[in-house]
Amino acid sequence: MPLRLNPTLRDRIAEADRPLFGGWVTSGSPVMAEIMAGSGLDWVLIDMEHAPNGLESVLAQLHAVSAYPVAPVVRVPSADPVIIKQVLDLGAQSILVPMVQDAAEARAVAEAVQYPPAGRRGVGSALARSARWNRVEGYLAEADRHVAAFVQVETAEAVDAAHEIAATRGIDGVFVGPADLAASMGLIGQQTHPDVVAAVRRAFDGIARAGAPAGVNAFDPDAARAYADAGARFVLVGADVALVARGSEQLARTFIPSADADPRS
Repeated sequence: MPLRLNPTLRDRIAEADRPLFGGWVTSGSPVMAEIMAGSGLDWVLIDMEHAPNGLESVLAQLHAVSAYPVAPVVRVPSADPVIIKQVLDLGAQSILVPMVQDAAEARAVAEAVQYPPAGRRGVGSALARSARWNRVEGYLAEADRHVAAFVQVETAEAVDAAHEIAATRGIDGVFVGPADLAASMGLIGQQTHPDVVAAVRRAFDGIARAGAPAGVNAFDPDAARAYADAGARFVLVGADVALVARGSEQLARTFIPSADADPRS
């Protein structure tokens, strides 16, 4: 029986003639993951950093999205090589590692993703979904072709190091996080502040000079389009929980007069 793997985000970016737009899955729900995967978006981010996700729920979400021509990415909670190994063994083909500050941390991520001699990923392909229990021919020898590593730049210091981070061998792209970046600049909650936007674009410039694709999170449509025009190759433009929150609030305002007040106030 022929085996089909989802594309890596690296491959989708390389093949695309436009920016790729994705959706964030933070509910921990495989149903929501499947809804997002079948929406027509280019990629989905299954989040372990800010979501109630463990290995079992991530596996269920990978199962749910596997039937769709979407590139799933799993954001691990940290650069812990044990967590990275476990998530890769689940069959995640693209991972995103948050809060990478410099080239040394980026190298550690790249090593955690690759088998020896290039890296230090533990070998367990016969036991793992990643190689479909050794049904993917040549998986160990060609593992670099099957997995992609992306890292996040999320502080002012990391923006200054963006070129070196992006130039690190084994790193396939860099994702800029405006929320934490704004916080690091003393502008918490002000992701669209001109100084934050300027820092994001400065990171883009450094990443582009390294020949790597840059990504960014931007739920505001105007900001997302502006970042795409500025060179972002992959952009997160919405999250499952945010879509449900805003949609359910709109229902309440439509049918319940007392719901006109902002429930977040």
